[in-house]
Amino acid sequence: MSVFGRILQFVRAVTARVSVEDGKYISTHLNAEEQKIFFAMSVADQVHSLRTAYTVERLIIEDKRGVDREFLIRCALLHDTGRRAGDLTIKGKIFAVLITSIAPKFAERLELNGNRALYVYHNHAEIGARRLQKLGLFKEAKIIAKHHAKPKPDDPFELKLLRLADNEN
Repeated sequence: MSVFGRILQFVRAVTARVSVEDGKYISTHLNAEEQKIFFAMSVADQVHSLRTAYTVERLIIEDKRGVDREFLIRCALLHDTGRRAGDLTIKGKIFAVLITSIAPKFAERLELNGNRALYVYHNHAEIGARRLQKLGLFKEAKIIAKHHAKPKPDDPFELKLLRLADNEN
């Protein structure tokens, strides 16, 4: 992501608010158990996930390949549930992004030595996938676990769309 994109992400994070309309959208696409893990995220991550879901909808409309719309919206809304509120503060995320970009080997050592922010930043996809598996959302967990993995030619189309939408937001 570009420097401008990161700055925009920061501004969105500190001004994040979930509107009444967003709440209706969430309750339309997530059941009560899914909403619990959605609302366990920070408001900034909730808004990021909502923006990702709205982008996924646009991409589905533009592509017209017959993707399972509800499944992909659910994946978008839940893709960052590996980061619960308090696990990775805005300051922690800034630190993790900067140190990982500037000094990746040093970041790796810090993570191995117990830096919680770096651990959550680097592993939230797998953490979230495990949470979803506990709810029986195995298909969603499979996609979400790989949303930050290096793309492969045989990746499912849904994963490709989720990555694209996530990167736009």
